[in-house]
Amino acid sequence: MDTNNTDARLKEQVAELEASLKTLITSCNRLHDENQSLKTKESQLLKERAELFAKNDKIRTQVEAMVMRLKAMENA
Repeated sequence: MDTNNTDARLKEQVAELEASLKTLITSCNRLHDENQSLKTKESQLLKERAELFAKNDKIRTQVEAMVMRLKAMENA
């Protein structure tokens, strides 16, 4: 009878471990998917940031050129 009780307890523990592993695997898969999504979003944001910096530099150059032309017209 002791053996039957021990076997039942072991089976119960194995079942609990299997359930825990399934939960962990599900969590890992979800976190992996979330991580991939965040990496994609980060990449998009970095690209957008670089584009905005480039536009900002272009506009700054244009404004500086306009200011120089206005000063030249003022001095003429």
